[in-house]
Amino acid sequence: MKLFISADMEGITGLVDESFVDPSKHNYARGQEIMTQEVNHVIETALHHGCREVIVNDSHSRMNNLLIEKLHPEAQLISGGAKPYSMVQGLDDSFSAAIFVGYHAKASHQGVLSHSMTFGARRMYINDTEVGELGFNAYVAGYYGVPVIMVAGDDQTAQEAEALIPGVTTAVVKKAISRTSALCLTPEKSGQLLREKTAQALSNLGQVQPLVPPQQPVLRIEFANYGQAEYASLMPGAEIETGTTVKFQAKHILEAYQAMLVMTKLATHATFC
Repeated sequence: MKLFISADMEGITGLVDESFVDPSKHNYARGQEIMTQEVNHVIETALHHGCREVIVNDSHSRMNNLLIEKLHPEAQLISGGAKPYSMVQGLDDSFSAAIFVGYHAKASHQGVLSHSMTFGARRMYINDTEVGELGFNAYVAGYYGVPVIMVAGDDQTAQEAEALIPGVTTAVVKKAISRTSALCLTPEKSGQLLREKTAQALSNLGQVQPLVPPQQPVLRIEFANYGQAEYASLMPGAEIETGTTVKFQAKHILEAYQAMLVMTKLATHATFC
């Protein structure tokens, strides 16, 4: 069995505001430690339950947050920010399953540090389905026939995952109080929960189907202001549909994913305009 782990940061226990997830802030080093610990709990359990290969993709911000010197020695790490497929870099049809660790709720919804890729994106849709990072990444996994068997994060993220992926196992390591506060498990307790839930997810592997994306999907992104929509619409094939919503007709979900990356990156140039 070959396992893909996508590790974000905002959904890790104890990490409740920007001071833990921004490298320029005072709590960031603590955030790295706890993030690496949570990922290790999943890796160790996966190896114990028969996984022969575990690939971890660092999926937060510049994507160089995990402490490789403290990562489980049997895992391999994809690190660095210039990735053609960002949070799902390296995922293909050779994997048996995927697990998302440290994930957060989508933009414009309740949850600790909820957002979708950038803070300029209000909502994202694949056809008529609203998605955040979790949903978009699960669709890419589904394109390759890979089921997302577990999602770890706060309670709002768990609800989002359960509504999207029937049978998925969720590990709630904190409960959102506001966007920047939560009732958190201690790292020791979150570790126990992650080991338990990873074992459960692996035992239920055959019960979870891949989230198959629609063919020739239409991507829509609603931005916070019109300047962001203007910049995003500069990408060939993209157009402002209505208000601050930009539309892109994709050939397949992989093209839609890369279009989303380019559009959100372009939009950051107008964030403060």
